[in-house]
Amino acid sequence: MKLTTAVLAAGAALSLTTAVVGATRLRQDARHQAERNEAFLTRNQLDWLAQMSTNPDLAKLWTPEDMDVEEYMQLLKANQLICILSVRDRLGFVRDGQLPFYAAKLMERDVCRRYWQRFGELRAQEAEGDEQAEHFTRVLDQAAKNHPQAQPAAA
Repeated sequence: MKLTTAVLAAGAALSLTTAVVGATRLRQDARHQAERNEAFLTRNQLDWLAQMSTNPDLAKLWTPEDMDVEEYMQLLKANQLICILSVRDRLGFVRDGQLPFYAAKLMERDVCRRYWQRFGELRAQEAEGDEQAEHFTRVLDQAAKNHPQAQPAAA
């Protein structure tokens, strides 16, 4: 192989390596930006839930017509806990296989089961098209159904 051919081949290999590294870096930057956006939006949602669940006058504006304001405020607190678990899951802080455990722990609380009974279907609709959110919703739904108080009493 001639020296010029070897130099051209080495240059092409270096250019290809640089392009691959650059593309990988761009994908990584995009993923990190998406994670930052997710955290920012979740913080806004959690702040809103905190205000709604502690301020009856504000909660009254959003309470469904067939529900008591105090009950709605309690359900919003449950939603806050579920949202915290959701963002932890989305950002990768819930280890593989641990989501069912955490979901079952949430559903040990009557207020979380009441929230899920009332708004679980809405959350499922919101999750449509987002594979990770759909999985999260299915796991929480299963935990709610598996809770002993959700089971019909034995005759």
